[in-house]
Amino acid sequence: MDAEAAKLIGAGLAAIGVGMAALGVGNVFGSFLESALRNPAAADGQQGRLFIGFAAAELLGLLAFVVAMILLFVA
Repeated sequence: MDAEAAKLIGAGLAAIGVGMAALGVGNVFGSFLESALRNPAAADGQQGRLFIGFAAAELLGLLAFVVAMILLFVA
């Protein structure tokens, strides 16, 4: 295996994290909607935690994307 093939395989594996971030964001919003439907009075108090969870999941996806781009174009 040459260096170019290893670089492409590594970038592909790093890009899996972007898909996992999408699953994480869906899980965060799904859990929020489920809890808001169960207890609508508490939904306003949980909205801050919703955005923190969204930001954390999206940050990990962006980091995976940056690692993939670094492997493709810099390394």
